[in-house]
Amino acid sequence: MAGGSREAGRTVTSRVLALLAAFDASHPRLTLAELARRADLPLSTAHRLVGELEEWHALRRTPEGSYEIGRKLWQLGLLAPLQLELRDVATPFMQDVFAATGDNVHLAVRDGLHALYVERISGERSVRTVSGAGTKLPMYATGVGKVLLAHSPADIVEAVLRAPKRVTRHTITEPGRIKRELDGVRERGYALTAEEMTLGTCSVAVPIVDGEGTVTASLGIVVNSVRRDLMRLVPVLQVAAAGVSRRLTRDEAFH
Repeated sequence: MAGGSREAGRTVTSRVLALLAAFDASHPRLTLAELARRADLPLSTAHRLVGELEEWHALRRTPEGSYEIGRKLWQLGLLAPLQLELRDVATPFMQDVFAATGDNVHLAVRDGLHALYVERISGERSVRTVSGAGTKLPMYATGVGKVLLAHSPADIVEAVLRAPKRVTRHTITEPGRIKRELDGVRERGYALTAEEMTLGTCSVAVPIVDGEGTVTASLGIVVNSVRRDLMRLVPVLQVAAAGVSRRLTRDEAFH
């Protein structure tokens, strides 16, 4: 247990890093007491540092009173070389998709148990969505997320399926049904959603693979739910995703 001489020997930086390191794929949200215990800090110290991290938006307090990683860290994470390269490579292809459809185009990667939106391109006539660059959303309720979840390790899938929450009345939360959906995503090569994340919207998404055939990202479109031509968007996305994959593979070959 933290305290005494051990606590006195730790720098402020090491304490802050310990608090941030307390979060992982299995613990995306933690109470103050859990943070103190996992960071091996006195509750009073954790309370002070968490308050400062929350004020800086490195942590966010949920309505239930627990804490999760805040927007500031997501934004900083987007500056990592891998994310920057992915965005630089994918943006021209995303612009082509937007020019052809006029709909929201999303690029996402998996971060822990969530889909992290790396980039979004939209216009005035695009349907309103809750996603944007730096936003994290549940993988089981979004098109890009379902693609990422379908190609995630088994332990990640099981962790996501332990407690899926209903976002709208159409969100699929039954673990068995979600698993069947993921099987379908792997078999078809694309994912579909219907008002699972936001009422009035539907989405379709496809995987982006690296040179070894591993799914590293997902490319998707979100449209108004009154549209019935989602299947016509699949080839458009697949062509764009293949272009991104080729560029990523080529760039890897030169590194």
